[in-house]
Amino acid sequence: MTRTPDNPDNPYTLDIRNLRLRLPDTARPVIDGVDLHVSAGETVALVGESGSGKTLTSRTVLRLLPKGAETEGEVDVAGQNVLALNPRQLRALRTGKVAMIFQDPRAAINPLRRVGDFLTESVRLAGTMNEDDATLRAAELLEAVGLDGSVLRRYPGQLSGGMLQRVMIAAALMGDPVLLLADEPTTALDVTSQAEVVALIGELKERFDTGLLFVTHDLALAAAIGDRVYVMYAGRIVETGPARTLFADPRHPYTRALLAATPRLAAPGARLAAIDGQPPDLRQELTGCAFAPRCRFATQLCTTQAPEQRAASGAPGHLAACHHSDRLAESASDA
Repeated sequence: MTRTPDNPDNPYTLDIRNLRLRLPDTARPVIDGVDLHVSAGETVALVGESGSGKTLTSRTVLRLLPKGAETEGEVDVAGQNVLALNPRQLRALRTGKVAMIFQDPRAAINPLRRVGDFLTESVRLAGTMNEDDATLRAAELLEAVGLDGSVLRRYPGQLSGGMLQRVMIAAALMGDPVLLLADEPTTALDVTSQAEVVALIGELKERFDTGLLFVTHDLALAAAIGDRVYVMYAGRIVETGPARTLFADPRHPYTRALLAATPRLAAPGARLAAIDGQPPDLRQELTGCAFAPRCRFATQLCTTQAPEQRAASGAPGHLAACHHSDRLAESASDA
């Protein structure tokens, strides 16, 4: 199934432009000038350590914002600016065009209601399906995620964590969305269930031609599932590009440091390279590059001027927000 863009002038299913998000009692934006896009049928991984702003970025797509949050910029989904929608339009977006798969399925499903009620509620309340059609659609999607129709009559407490996450995936697909948001969807699962869920999300994304924004701190997972990758640090996108080239030849010191800190099967006893220092405090303003205090390539320029994203030489579609990305490329070739 191939989808036709709702707005031919903007081919992206998700198009985030210059997004800034401020929270009360902070000295700087939690999300600071983020540009990100996802096309139909494409998987984009958004990676970064805890507190980098990646989950807030994904939740902004559904306008699930903390109290007191102030936003600037545009978040377009299928041609609609989410930040400008009225309540009725926002409800229609959440029940149809965009769906989220959360980290912990047990926290997202009411334990006192049957799975069938959970799956069909949104489309019934939105008026897009009657009860019979909704139940039929739910049964079909349960089969698509590897479960049978008997699950409709069960309660969440009767299912394992892996089965519940499959139910969450089925729920996300109930409204036939153009965009899926997956926020660390394997965090609460064991290793075997993690692999199964990741493979399932990829398979269903292809089958339904749905754009996928996959939020994770797991670099290996991002490399395996992503067509393209965005690396986030302190609320900013520091590097983006095709997954294969970005991980093979990182052009930002933060990306390189993250890869160096990743355990490798080839050297199980090797000492991991830690990243010295701490991420910047939200109560302090930033001047220059946010990663400069932790970066061995930093110069005076880095502490006074925030770098713009620029194209990496010899790598189409690969951008890095670093004053010294060429030095990184040279040091990699010398290694």
